[in-house]
Amino acid sequence: MAENLNLFTSTQEVIKEGLYKLGFGEEMYELLKEPMRMLTVRIPVRMDDGSVNVYTGFRAQHNDSVGPTKGGVRFHPDVDEEEVKAMSMWMSIKCGIVNLPYGGGKGGIICDPRTMSMGEIERLSRGYVRAISQVVGPTKDIPAPDVYTNSQIMAWMMDEYSRIRENDSPGFITGKPIVLGGSQGREKATAQGVTICIEEAAKKRGIDLKDARIVIQGFGNAGSFLSKFLSDAGAKIVGISDAYGALHDPDGLDIDYLLDRRDSFGTVTTLFENTISNKELFELDCDIIVPAAVSNQITAENAPNIKASIVVEAANGPTTEEATRILTDRGVLIVPDVLASAGGVTVSYFEWVQNNQGYYWSEEEVNEKLRQKLVEAFDNVYNTAESRRVNMRLAAYMVGLRNVAEASRFRGWV
Repeated sequence: MAENLNLFTSTQEVIKEGLYKLGFGEEMYELLKEPMRMLTVRIPVRMDDGSVNVYTGFRAQHNDSVGPTKGGVRFHPDVDEEEVKAMSMWMSIKCGIVNLPYGGGKGGIICDPRTMSMGEIERLSRGYVRAISQVVGPTKDIPAPDVYTNSQIMAWMMDEYSRIRENDSPGFITGKPIVLGGSQGREKATAQGVTICIEEAAKKRGIDLKDARIVIQGFGNAGSFLSKFLSDAGAKIVGISDAYGALHDPDGLDIDYLLDRRDSFGTVTTLFENTISNKELFELDCDIIVPAAVSNQITAENAPNIKASIVVEAANGPTTEEATRILTDRGVLIVPDVLASAGGVTVSYFEWVQNNQGYYWSEEEVNEKLRQKLVEAFDNVYNTAESRRVNMRLAAYMVGLRNVAEASRFRGWV
């Protein structure tokens, strides 16, 4: 809870600084420092043994001045109101960075799906949609997958919403199976977006990706796709890690071999004897480090020992504020999470567009449009950082906040 409160207040602080740098006053900060709507719901679910459990769920809608709100739904035992609020604010910024006609939204249910049957998860998913159905929809608020949710859960949610509305509503939710109106390329979109940001950052630093030595912390969904994309592009992945340790090979790890051996949770290091620690992983000799696991991994303690000239944040909040200052002072280029991980919401937007027009694109078209959006967003943030003489994180917040602040002003809200 304290950590989530910290996430919420630190997000507010960066929003305040970003708005101030953009020339907006106190009134705009008062409007954007919290979600416009925060719904808490109670969801009774009949369990397989006949008993009834009552779950608490949330849906935050940060600001809908630009368009409908958009953001994932996470199923996790540690979800709370402050986390959902903070993540909805991040989503507004992320959508602004890639110039999507959305505000930020976020949802969550306090539960542990790892201890539940598929039937119980389905009943919980449908119950959540019934509880929030009045405030969501293709033109109001569009959910998507997040932590411990997937395309099957999105399919159940869409089906429940379609029953309530008595018409088929594929545009109500994104991250669906292809056969139910999902988009090609959605599953790999986040990793694809991070890869594009790595390519652009490497160009800015004069590093040829074919010769680059890259360390990736995390070998789950994002980390494994990333490793594959970068290794196929010719880069040397010299280090990877999972929850149990890390692997290192200065000549480059055999990524295809590791992908074949890893389990469904992204665990592979337990199969090897010569592992290294996470601490050692961050101190490896390399050009680019990609934290793709959990938050607060690069700290004031290990930042001075990082040898990479580029850090690309694939995880949420992996670099602390103090570490950001240390790395920036040392001339390290940090590509912040709100920019690097924007591939997922971008392809979610493409899915919504395809649902609305009833015409579906090939994976090549999706990837081409994603590249165009991400390169434009990267250049915009990089140029803002250079011209305003601020770090990339603050520049990303400034770019992300501009749309929502200007739309709120034009509407006459402030």
